Amino acid sequence: QVQLVESGGGLVQPGGSLRLSCAASGCTSDYYAIGWFRQALGKEREGVLCISSSDGSTYYADSVKGRFTISRDNAKNTVYLQMNSLQPEDTAVYYCAAGARSYYCSGPEYDYWGQGTQVTVSS
Repeated sequence: QVQLVESGGGLVQPGGSLRLSCAASGCTSDYYAIGWFRQALGKEREGVLCISSSDGSTYYADSVKGRFTISRDNAKNTVYLQMNSLQPEDTAVYYCAAGARSYYCSGPEYDYWGQGTQVTVSS
């Protein structure tokens, strides 16, 4: 079992920044892929940032390129999503997910999900 816990969400003004954290625990040795997803109210869940298990390349949704980045702290077994220049369109529940492999940044590729953290961008 792998447990994922997101944190760092909240209310931020347009143009502001947030850093989301995804702390992983449990048996993670077989899980090489981490993805960040989001779901806005009334919309489908979409992939935001995912790391491919084939070549390690990072997928960025077009809407977040140049604004969002992913990083990790191996000692803490934590992955971060740095979100800059936030806009109201970024308002959503953000989820981190873990899986054995990822190629397309799609939900079915991931086996474990966090509970989600709300990000609200509003003035």
